[in-house]
Amino acid sequence: MSREIPSPFLIAKKDDGEFHLTVRTTRYNSWGYPLTDSKPVGESFKTAAAARAYAKEHYGAEAGQFASK
Repeated sequence: MSREIPSPFLIAKKDDGEFHLTVRTTRYNSWGYPLTDSKPVGESFKTAAAARAYAKEHYGAEAGQFASK
């Protein structure tokens, strides 16, 4: 198991050229290891900037909380 904590927001570009946003939440087990749950957002976005703006508006995301794939 890794103790590395992933960024709370993942922006991925799919084969169709659209960007998809995934919201990740982290909790810890009894041994202190992080357990991460991922929930994709139902919308797709034309640009990564649009996905970031959506996360900022709807989830209160801040700079530095994004990862891209």
